[in-house]
Amino acid sequence: MLKRVGAASVDELFSDIPPEIRLKRKLRIPEGESEYGVKREVQAKLATNTTPPSALCFLGGGVWPHYVPAAVESITARQEFYTSYTPYQAEMSQGMLQALFEYQSIMCDLLGMEACNGSLYDWASAAGEAVRMASRVTGRKRALVAGNAGLRRRAVIQTYAEPAGVRLEDVKFDADSGVLDVDDLRRKMSDDVACLYFENPNYFGVIEEEAEELVSVAHGAGAMALVGVDPISLSLVKEPGAYGADVVVGEGQPLGIAMNYGGPHLGIFAVKDMKLARNMPGRLIGVTSPVDDPDGRAFSMVLQAREQHIRREAATSNVCTNESLMAVAAASYLSLLGKEGFRRLGEAVISNSHFAAKRLSKVRGVASPLFSGAFFKEFAISYRDSDAASVFGRMAKSGVLGGFPVEKSFGLGKEAALFCVTEVHSSADIERLAEALEAAL
Repeated sequence: MLKRVGAASVDELFSDIPPEIRLKRKLRIPEGESEYGVKREVQAKLATNTTPPSALCFLGGGVWPHYVPAAVESITARQEFYTSYTPYQAEMSQGMLQALFEYQSIMCDLLGMEACNGSLYDWASAAGEAVRMASRVTGRKRALVAGNAGLRRRAVIQTYAEPAGVRLEDVKFDADSGVLDVDDLRRKMSDDVACLYFENPNYFGVIEEEAEELVSVAHGAGAMALVGVDPISLSLVKEPGAYGADVVVGEGQPLGIAMNYGGPHLGIFAVKDMKLARNMPGRLIGVTSPVDDPDGRAFSMVLQAREQHIRREAATSNVCTNESLMAVAAASYLSLLGKEGFRRLGEAVISNSHFAAKRLSKVRGVASPLFSGAFFKEFAISYRDSDAASVFGRMAKSGVLGGFPVEKSFGLGKEAALFCVTEVHSSADIERLAEALEAAL
């Protein structure tokens, strides 16, 4: 096999994997043990992990602790869904096709968009696909990316954009408010820009209150406006379609999907009009009527022609499967909550997170929140005399996961950490968080 692919060794085959993250020893797996013995060994190792619910979790940044209703778990556990989760063929089960059609419809209502695909892997891959799509549609090779977007998402966008010849350039954000700098955007916007990608709320949880102006600047130069969202925020924050977004991407994990150690999750991808749908990655499910029953309804896959299993090297996207089972979970979650329940959820999230920010502001040596802009669910704080990574480690040892260190590449010039507070956190949990932070400083 190595000879056929032109590699001299297994090490050469995996040379793209950075040496510093490779395991330089054999796996510590017991040999010759019974199944029960191996199981006890694995359980003992797993018991050393610090994970919810045994530990309090206040981590966010892309994966968030939300409650998953038992009804959602019951629905997605049905074998009719979990055995037919990937819709390659148009003749797949009517039940799954209808569930995905309902997902698409609900997401279009939530986002203010006209068409939504049947889902992608996660937020980051959806953002990468969106930038590539914008380049194809506009014929331009430069993309502006918000400096307050998630760095890991930006890294994935870079991975998707570079092979397509698309060059990324950051737009600065205001260090006081945390929102994107509109003046810097105007300076960098020109007629060779394919798109502007920004997040609302951004990585720091700050709401981009000038989102309409950001979109207007992009459109003024003929560029597309791509917006990344946490869908829970849309319970209270204006939907992207209302301020002119061309493409909306995001992470569906908060919609009834467990944190799952980082996956599987749900990549949201929607466009404002059907003219863009043919360039959209992933699959589209439609509804029609059977030939022998004009008054009936039948669901079918209507578009998947961009993918590599059909167009091979001419494909414009590489989506060989998707997260359809997760899309069923999201559709079930939103249907169970309904419009009023969804709004009440958002109110609980914003109330808890603001209460937590106020409580942490009373901790000596802490500035909370760090930014003056309005925020939803997540907020950053800064430490006067402490190292964020060390504080994070000491809190974790006490059974409280919170205060993820903000990367130095954001250029804040101070030690800062990110906290996430949702509907699952009680006032007692927040008090314990504050006490753990005080002890760790």
